[in-house]
Amino acid sequence: MAEISSNRTIAKNTLMLYMRMALTMAVSLYTSRVILSVLGVVDDGIYNIVGGAVGMFMFLNGALSGATSRFLTYELGKDNKERLKQTFSAALMVHIILAIVILILLETVGLWLLDKKLVIPDDRMHAAKVVYQLSAFATLLSITQVPYSASIISHEKMGTFAYMSLLEVTLKLLICYLIKISPMDKLITYGILVLCVRTLVRMIYRVYCIRHFEECHFHIVKDWNLIKPILSFSSWDLMGNFSSMARDQGVSVVLNMFFGPAINSAAGKAGVICTAVNGFSQNFLTAIKPPIVKSYAMGNIRKMEELMITASKYSYSLLMLLSLPFFFESQFVIDLWLENPPEYSAIFCSLGLGFGLLVAIFLPLVYAIHASGDIRFMSVVNGSIWVSVVPITYVFLWLGWSPIVPYVAKYFLLLFVVISNLHSVKKNIPEFDRGMFLKNTILPDLASAAISIALTALVYYQFDGSSWWRFLSVCTVSTISVCATVFFIVFDKPMRAAVIEKAKDIWSKIRKKNG
Repeated sequence: MAEISSNRTIAKNTLMLYMRMALTMAVSLYTSRVILSVLGVVDDGIYNIVGGAVGMFMFLNGALSGATSRFLTYELGKDNKERLKQTFSAALMVHIILAIVILILLETVGLWLLDKKLVIPDDRMHAAKVVYQLSAFATLLSITQVPYSASIISHEKMGTFAYMSLLEVTLKLLICYLIKISPMDKLITYGILVLCVRTLVRMIYRVYCIRHFEECHFHIVKDWNLIKPILSFSSWDLMGNFSSMARDQGVSVVLNMFFGPAINSAAGKAGVICTAVNGFSQNFLTAIKPPIVKSYAMGNIRKMEELMITASKYSYSLLMLLSLPFFFESQFVIDLWLENPPEYSAIFCSLGLGFGLLVAIFLPLVYAIHASGDIRFMSVVNGSIWVSVVPITYVFLWLGWSPIVPYVAKYFLLLFVVISNLHSVKKNIPEFDRGMFLKNTILPDLASAAISIALTALVYYQFDGSSWWRFLSVCTVSTISVCATVFFIVFDKPMRAAVIEKAKDIWSKIRKKNG
């Protein structure tokens, strides 16, 4: 019988993912600065919006990705090796078919959108179309890669991602050098080089999976009873992923229609910081998701609840620690990072980080719903809520409102999404204690956030203008206040005891080493 991962395993996997995140974040911040400088605001915005247009069709892949990860992890929890092999092959077959469908959509609807709806200067349309085709090919690779990545996550081999990041970041740095010296069109050169890196990395991942996981040897599956659950799960997840596409790439298209490619460059740069910061929380959540699914598969609901609460608390703690300084000093950081930052980059960054913080607190609820396998209610209700972001954005921008409209709308709609998810978990898993989850997550998190924000604001408004002294003071006070409130308010007694014990252990090792 399979075993639920120990805290040590979860911690080790999280550490591996943090190493990957640290490398990726550092290189992404540097390469984004270089690419913006080399391409310019217009070409950088074109690359972001073209990638968004391609990404609009990836909601189909997102639905199957969630299904693949869930079913592989579930079969691992059941310790059914033969069923696991069949599930992987069935998932890969479905992804290959999906890749063909998305290719048709990209070469018809996608090209129409690029030609008729996006605001792109005439003299850059050829380059935009070349980059579009390169992005489309990369998308097809990503689709067929999903079952392999899902296998790595299901087996909790997170070190693989960390090691591969060393190669990936090295190649990204090489891209920065090559694009500078290239005599070709810079935007087209950048698109070609990015495609080459993504292709190489994905091929290495596949070779690794085939060599290390016996279920990753593909064969034709004719058993409809294996394919049907994956398609059923995916079909209901489709609406949720469509809404995510509308919430992100769809909104990017609407913003482009009203403000042009410069606003997409601003959103893209803010997205780099948000992705980097949110990645620290996502890494922990990625490491803890398989144990949550396995706990449900083994019928251990109490362990599942414990893991969900732990995931929520640590996600809040990590994100609040990293995000709070940006809430106040995003403009200062972006001015240091970019030579000529696009307008609205700072406000997009602050709003995006705040939204990511709230999402991370409640994301374990989604993991529990996925573990149960019944996602119909969640997908229909949440999908309907999120898809409304696009028409809301369009109407308010047509009325002349600020481009921050979609970010504000997401905050308001998130409340209804959380209520929907709480209902879904209780409906699917009657043993789940909603009151206990809220009592142990949202209440202490809100108290911690209120105190930390108030103390940091007091320091921030003591200064007349932007400066290094203000930035350092804000970082110092926010760090101390978050750490203190997390330790005394968010963490419970066992968690505080574990932190103290770990600190004593580290101190003891330091003393022995020094003498």
